[in-house]
Amino acid sequence: MSLFISGVAIVNKPVSFMKLSSCLLCWHSSSPIHKIAAPAVSKIFIRKMSSNCRAAVISGPSGGGKSTLLTKLMGEYPNSFAFSVSHTTRKPRPGESDGKDYHFVQKEKFIEMISNQEFLEHAEFSGNMYGTSKKSVNDIQKSGKICILDVEINGVKSIKKSDLQPTPRYIFIKPPSIEILKSRLEGRGTETPESLQKRLDTAAEALDYASKDGAYDYIIINDSLEDAYKIFKNIFKDDLKSLQ
Repeated sequence: MSLFISGVAIVNKPVSFMKLSSCLLCWHSSSPIHKIAAPAVSKIFIRKMSSNCRAAVISGPSGGGKSTLLTKLMGEYPNSFAFSVSHTTRKPRPGESDGKDYHFVQKEKFIEMISNQEFLEHAEFSGNMYGTSKKSVNDIQKSGKICILDVEINGVKSIKKSDLQPTPRYIFIKPPSIEILKSRLEGRGTETPESLQKRLDTAAEALDYASKDGAYDYIIINDSLEDAYKIFKNIFKDDLKSLQ
């Protein structure tokens, strides 16, 4: 089903109430009446149910507005969302902190983690390895926050094949057209002709995958940032109510 609102299209597939109800029940368990009736049981219940908040896998081509939407969401709800901290074999850059920006590990350790099936997804870029560990995501879920996974297509495919529970919601941020995307990238003034073409090729691949049935639960066409953000935020409205 497609719904068009102020130039923004969102395509979604229904999400069952039961999958969202874990977070909803977490809210009920923290109410004053529960604390008075059975504080010990309530404490255990909160810890158990908070781990069931569904993660959100966000993808989309560079220049599509994904980072801007995520920045706005995290800024408005800093206590409700958290990014998973990835592992990488590259060296820390000035100002980066281990455990905050990345978990910096040796290549041998990274390969060992792959062998132990500790990653939801992993890939290699420019000679360095990057990966999202299951523990990183689970720790955020247990804290009662919604875990945000900002990944490329291959990451989406890998997470879909993983055993991550509850099943994450998959969201694709789509530019209005490839021509507008090209214009946005050129407007940055940071791309060479070669890097621009590479980004456009990657975008074409991402758009092709997104067009496949069932690839994503939601597809938001970012034609208007304000309207796109309203739709984006609305996806999490039930979760946000339960986490307040």
